[in-house]
Amino acid sequence: MANTAVKKSMLRNVYDRCSAMPESIQPRLLSFIFGRVVKFFGTAGLRFELLTPERSIVFLANRKKVQNHIGGIHAVAMGLICESATGAIVGLNLPADATPVIKSMQIDYLKRASGAMRAEAWLTAEQIELMKSAPKGEVEVACTVTDEDGKEPIEVAMIWAWVPSKRPEK
Repeated sequence: MANTAVKKSMLRNVYDRCSAMPESIQPRLLSFIFGRVVKFFGTAGLRFELLTPERSIVFLANRKKVQNHIGGIHAVAMGLICESATGAIVGLNLPADATPVIKSMQIDYLKRASGAMRAEAWLTAEQIELMKSAPKGEVEVACTVTDEDGKEPIEVAMIWAWVPSKRPEK
């Protein structure tokens, strides 16, 4: 009988280990580890407030190193929190033999943001099942971004694809 168990991704293994820790330190621990692997996440000072297979929230404080010329969070940093929030839950749900790839990132800047920002992303049960069962595919990951005042200064559309990690031999 063949072993049909799906091998977990590195991110899923880290997530499972962190989930065994006290709840109060899980976001900080996940943020630290993620920042060591995804260097730009750590460099920008992003942190997870929540990470589950269905939902993630990434926080970015309005600090000097991520500011634009008028003291707000830079446009590219706003994109980074969206890419990080959506990419983390995609990576968390893919098996070890799949590679996640951002396919499309549409950002509409609607109004000036105030202070720190949060990106909240989520997946449906159907999207998660597709990622676990299809060797390649794509999903649009829902994501909402809010600033300190609770406003939504940007709207985003994030499409993630996944492909087999190893290309088939010809």
